Amino acid sequence: MKIGIIGSGVVAQTLGAKLVELGHDVVLGTRDPKKLDEKKNMAGTLNEWLTAVKNKAKIVTFKEAAVHGELLINATHGQASVEALKMAGVDKVGTKVLIDTSNELDFSKGFPMALASETRSVAGNIQAAFPNLKVVKCFNTLTAPIMVNPKMLKGGDHTIFLSGNDPEAKAKVTELLKSFGWTDIMDLGDISAARGQEMYMGMWVRLYGSLKNGMINIKVQS
Repeated sequence: MKIGIIGSGVVAQTLGAKLVELGHDVVLGTRDPKKLDEKKNMAGTLNEWLTAVKNKAKIVTFKEAAVHGELLINATHGQASVEALKMAGVDKVGTKVLIDTSNELDFSKGFPMALASETRSVAGNIQAAFPNLKVVKCFNTLTAPIMVNPKMLKGGDHTIFLSGNDPEAKAKVTELLKSFGWTDIMDLGDISAARGQEMYMGMWVRLYGSLKNGMINIKVQS
């Protein structure tokens, strides 16, 4: 499958590398594709990433990534996601599934980071701004390595969440999750549920601060 990732930090690079490993046709969109030797958000340089994936992917502009992908992934910072997707022109590429991985966190006062809003969600904002997209919220409650390798924690016996308005889009994302090794996948409902997923980050940040370890997740039992 052709997949366009918008963003170039640790989430983009981690998801991109796994998707390349699984045989997908991946491009990673960044603001300036010529800047391949700059360290990215919590990740290495894009040249280092290209070497790691054996040059089986390409670095392109936001717009090129949006055009390329049958499936799109938003891996930008939540406070800039709508702006980045406008730069990508996602309103001009037809009806596509977009996975939103972002959180809108306020780092201005250091740790613990605060949620930037208690009344909206990034995924909801994206869906409202780009009604042609089929937005699915997923991955935002996890640190990057666990996103693509759930079995590294408790053998994979923990829960990943998704939400969105379109059942077929969620089914497509579910199949992708299964290819990563996820077995406990919980559909929380329509895109309004994305607010709950993003609010959980307040708890995740506190757990991280207490445990001094980001390799954590929760298991939903009833």
